[in-house]
Amino acid sequence: MTPDEVEITDVRARARYEARLAPVRGAGSRSVAVVAYERRDGAIAFLHTVVPHDMAGLGVGSALARRVLDDARKAGESVIPRCPFIAAYIRRHPAYRDLVPDALRKELLDAPRDESHAAH
Repeated sequence: MTPDEVEITDVRARARYEARLAPVRGAGSRSVAVVAYERRDGAIAFLHTVVPHDMAGLGVGSALARRVLDDARKAGESVIPRCPFIAAYIRRHPAYRDLVPDALRKELLDAPRDESHAAH
């Protein structure tokens, strides 16, 4: 999958990011992967990530995580990764650790987690 094959949109009215794969010739829109969030006081809490089975293994979840974290950085928002998938992504990509407030890093990023069901 290349970045131009996934379209990611911040749907603020629904408090979620949505990712869709570019339609295949002759086919309509495919499933939608989402990251639900809540914004408050200069912070964005990522609550839940869903990547449909037909999108699994294509890199959609990673593209979505990268986009939401890059957007938070650009907006100057701190990140509260309540969603296990987003927390796991930050653990694997330490360049994003600085987005998480110091007081929450140990609790949300350093504690061992079961990541087998991080996104579904």
